[in-house]
Amino acid sequence: MESTIKTDTEFAKDVLEGLSAKPKHLSSKYFYDEKGDKLFQKIMGLPEYYLTKKEFSILDSHKVEILADLLASPSFNLVELGAGDGLKTKILIRYLQNEKANFTYYPIDISGSVLRELKTDLQQSFPALDVQPIKGTYKRALEERKWENQHPSLLLFLGGNIGNFTYQEAFSMLNRIARSLKSGDYLLVGFDLKKDPATILKAYNDAEGVTRDFNLNILSRINKELGGNFDMAKFKHWPTYDPVTGECRSYLVSSEKQKVEVKDLKRTFYFENAEAIHTEISKKYSHEELEELAVKSGFRVIRDFDDPDHYFTDALWQKQ
Repeated sequence: MESTIKTDTEFAKDVLEGLSAKPKHLSSKYFYDEKGDKLFQKIMGLPEYYLTKKEFSILDSHKVEILADLLASPSFNLVELGAGDGLKTKILIRYLQNEKANFTYYPIDISGSVLRELKTDLQQSFPALDVQPIKGTYKRALEERKWENQHPSLLLFLGGNIGNFTYQEAFSMLNRIARSLKSGDYLLVGFDLKKDPATILKAYNDAEGVTRDFNLNILSRINKELGGNFDMAKFKHWPTYDPVTGECRSYLVSSEKQKVEVKDLKRTFYFENAEAIHTEISKKYSHEELEELAVKSGFRVIRDFDDPDHYFTDALWQKQ
């Protein structure tokens, strides 16, 4: 009897497709499992990783202006794509609770462990908060719209997560978000801005090597979940940045000619010396690009909230 290839999960299918492709590629969404979640929490605290600190300062400085229109509503939904640890969102939640706002928080994340920890943490910090976690991919969550009711919504897409898409993919994603919202609903989306290339590269190649371990974790997952035999020591973390396109790309580069078996896929994958697996894109934007994206996607720009150094912006848009 012919044995079947185990592709009963999205992860297995994507790994098979990505490692069979030329050039090879794997999706950055698979960095995240329990180990990957912890590594990313560590990355956010690194001195080189400015994104979290800059956005934190923006939300703290501009929470009143960001939430002014929603507070005029008797009730509303606060929806967040890629909720993570909720650290930045707590700034908004704390302010809303102090203002006696009536709202429900819907955190969306691909990681069940992250959502469980977040809900427990929020219930301890804000016992009266109504939290309704939604586990799943962005695509599925936006299609299902479990938060949808007669009340207005503010959808949060923070942390520069939109940067994990190319410009065209970002347009498609933002258009999908627009279709999931009612006319008059709001989107607050974080964008990393174009700046000194050296500053950007350091953020993705920290001295401690945490980002390297985070990138390599995708190979660890293949070993653990799909029976792979990747040798981490034979792959190098390699980030690049193009100041024209604003694209920072991360790769895992094979340090020698080698073959890797993935038992559950019943495949052997061959690597040449210096052959790369593309694992992540982190696109940086100009304000001109943002205005164009907003209009094309079906929004109007309310305001861009920058940090004082203009490293990062949280853009507040309204669905047309």
